[in-house]
Amino acid sequence: MNQVRSLLRIMAALAALLIISGCWSSREIEELSVYVGLGLDVGEETAFEKNIASQGGNYSKENNVTATVQIAPGFSKQQQGGGSGSPSSGKTSYSNEQLSGDSLLQIFRQFALRRDRPLIGHHLKVIVISKDVLKKYRMDQLLDFVLRDNDIRPNTLVIISHRSAREVLTSQDPTRIPAFYLTNTTRNAYMTTKIMEPVTLAMVDAKMQAGSSFLLQNVLSYDGEDKFSGASIIDGKTTKFIGELSQTDLEGLAWITDRSGGGVLKSYRKNGFTIVYEMKKKKTKVIPHVRGNEISFHVDVKSEGWMMEDWTAPEKEEKGKYLKELEKDFAELAEQQIKQVLYKMQHTHKVDVGDFGESLRIHYPKVWKKVKKDWDEVFSTVPITYDVKVNITNPGSSTQ
Repeated sequence: MNQVRSLLRIMAALAALLIISGCWSSREIEELSVYVGLGLDVGEETAFEKNIASQGGNYSKENNVTATVQIAPGFSKQQQGGGSGSPSSGKTSYSNEQLSGDSLLQIFRQFALRRDRPLIGHHLKVIVISKDVLKKYRMDQLLDFVLRDNDIRPNTLVIISHRSAREVLTSQDPTRIPAFYLTNTTRNAYMTTKIMEPVTLAMVDAKMQAGSSFLLQNVLSYDGEDKFSGASIIDGKTTKFIGELSQTDLEGLAWITDRSGGGVLKSYRKNGFTIVYEMKKKKTKVIPHVRGNEISFHVDVKSEGWMMEDWTAPEKEEKGKYLKELEKDFAELAEQQIKQVLYKMQHTHKVDVGDFGESLRIHYPKVWKKVKKDWDEVFSTVPITYDVKVNITNPGSSTQ
């Protein structure tokens, strides 16, 4: 019996050694170029490409798109050896490299001709696409390679740059990696409805497959600094950029979607002084109605929040009546934001980016099947009513 137990222990130990052994096909991360950001711009050859081409180093291609890959960690050209990682040492947190062409796969393979470490996309965090390149080419064309590539994760963030994607992926702070900075900024969506919930590569693919119009977060850049502002509209049929919504439009859109919390309303009710309401809770119901061939919607919104700032200093005995008046004012402001964004959706751009079609699909699936092919056109003529109720649950602490 003891011999059997000893034999079993030896076999278990051997099995454990096999299980915890290293990967036979592994590659050390120090031997790879891990790119964390990808930018796509209208094609324009870099100085490097032009000079190499003059020496006979070109190949058959059209310069349709310029791809910027952000590699982390990176080293500046001035660095000649090891360093401490400070800006003065020449070591940076990332490096950007650009190449142009008409195939992303071929562009990525060209990087193998100029780098001793192959690119690996397992840790890609964000794809930045300039609106100018989206005016020329379809989203499904630009993303075809990354959607097919098994290295790239489907939870990669996708955003639109107001100007060039290359600028967005550039920072004046050598210790900050722009790809991580952009990804982390989306986490602030709980604080403000001016930031969209993150839209991933998988979500973009699903929208394109369904032929649905959708929004992508806009990012502006200046002198190495970035700011989220508004959203770009991608047409469901062409998958091209067709317009934008402003920051205020996104606030209005948040009232009619399932987003909760983070909204702020500002009024100048008394003598032009500032009064601010911050939404803490919100419940929105989008109710579709179908009568014969006529489709309509009603949006019912109930919000609870706090009065977070008041420059008017109302009298203490007036607070009860005063808060009721403010609730009515804030509800009217919310309705104005809803009216503005609905007008842009239905009349300016004629696209449904507020998930009204999804509500119709759930409640009236047979009707949806009839109209889904031309839903954006149908949506632009559909009557939409709305009602907002605001409840100030906390007037804030008093300093009196």
